[in-house]
Amino acid sequence: MEKIKLQKYFTDCGVLSRRAAEREIAEGKVKVNGSVAQLGMRIDPDADRVEYKGRLLRPERKKRICVMLNKPTGFVTTLSDERGRRTVAELTRDVGVRVYPIGRLDMNSDGLLLLTDDGELANRLTHPKHEIPKIYQVTVRGRVSETALALLRSPLEIDGYKIRPVVTDVLSYDKSRDATCLCMELFEGRNRQIRKMCEAAELKILRLTRVAYGSLTLGDIPSGKWRELTEDELEYLRGNSETL
Repeated sequence: MEKIKLQKYFTDCGVLSRRAAEREIAEGKVKVNGSVAQLGMRIDPDADRVEYKGRLLRPERKKRICVMLNKPTGFVTTLSDERGRRTVAELTRDVGVRVYPIGRLDMNSDGLLLLTDDGELANRLTHPKHEIPKIYQVTVRGRVSETALALLRSPLEIDGYKIRPVVTDVLSYDKSRDATCLCMELFEGRNRQIRKMCEAAELKILRLTRVAYGSLTLGDIPSGKWRELTEDELEYLRGNSETL
């Protein structure tokens, strides 16, 4: 790593201002690799050991953020769109930092969408082997037959790829609307997977909503609004906790 001024390292560690650090260095209170530091010296933060009053200094880890957005329909899951469509970036402008979507929800779908500036977390959650299910409520036209249910639960082939079986259950049937609400639990997310599954089963989707991401649920977040995840929720997503 490129070497930096020793006094800057103090600010990176959140200990002292540069001017205050210069005073402490000049007074011989700082050691680098066991030797008393000299004013004006440069260090390699990755290789050199810096001690101040007997305490090892380490840079502060930049706080990363992850938010849960209740995405409305009509917004594309991207930060910019060459066709001029509205994007989720418009809904998260007030987060304070630039956050990127983890996965996707198509424009005509709504519900829970995670966005973050933590690349490591995003990579973990989009890796094919991650084991946090995404749970959807899917409203379709008419009653769903046992044949259609069996097809939805089978390892269908989507775009030449055999998907993992999807847990699919009937939640309710609304006679007045002639509509069935399904719960579908996915451990992977192929492009427009649920829509293509329902098309294979000859089911017309009226509404597709992601309601949960493992143990994380939308709760009372209004449509178009977001909230920051708690530390417990982040630990769960990072795999350091099995429950919230």
